[in-house]
Amino acid sequence: MATAEQIAGKHRVREKVSIVFRALNEEKWFEALAACRRQKASDIDVELILVDSGSTDRTIDVAESFGVRVINIKKADFTFGRSLNYGCEAATGDYLVFISAHCIPANEKWLDNLIAPLRDGICDYVYGRQLGHDVTKFSERQIFAQYFPSHDKLPQQDFFANNANAAIKKNLWAKYKVDEQVTGLEDMVLAKQIVGDGGKIGYVASAPVYHIH
Repeated sequence: MATAEQIAGKHRVREKVSIVFRALNEEKWFEALAACRRQKASDIDVELILVDSGSTDRTIDVAESFGVRVINIKKADFTFGRSLNYGCEAATGDYLVFISAHCIPANEKWLDNLIAPLRDGICDYVYGRQLGHDVTKFSERQIFAQYFPSHDKLPQQDFFANNANAAIKKNLWAKYKVDEQVTGLEDMVLAKQIVGDGGKIGYVASAPVYHIH
């Protein structure tokens, strides 16, 4: 079975990817924007979209300095699912990539590797590896190791997913959208719907981020 890195190396038609962040006062950890701009992705055009729910620090200023499109959502209207849907509605890409503002792509092939199984039709919804940062506690590193191993699962056998580092085709998102009513686990609600209709979820170990809490 081919790995995500091998899949990503194939020549493809040029496509567009929209990377969607959800943020509230994330100025401190916005290394993610610079890491996204450093991506060496083959045959891909990239747009960055920030869904901001009322930041009072320099989050929006920093985002705009990186050429990010800023979409605002009122705090009163915020849910995890609704904020993602706001960003996805605004996106113009063929693929939607979800990344938490406090997650930093760990290498310059993160994006290419993450969307490779989607581009090749192997999976319908994928999520990538999460690693500890210098400030991460040992206990949290153990959790990351348990749920985000060092090997790909393309596809996997269940509907576990995590949208701190994930991707989906825009037309598939449009079919389901993200549940706006749940107070958490909206990523697995979406994954369960996809699997229930015969779709496939994949885990891409070669698309890691440093997840900072």
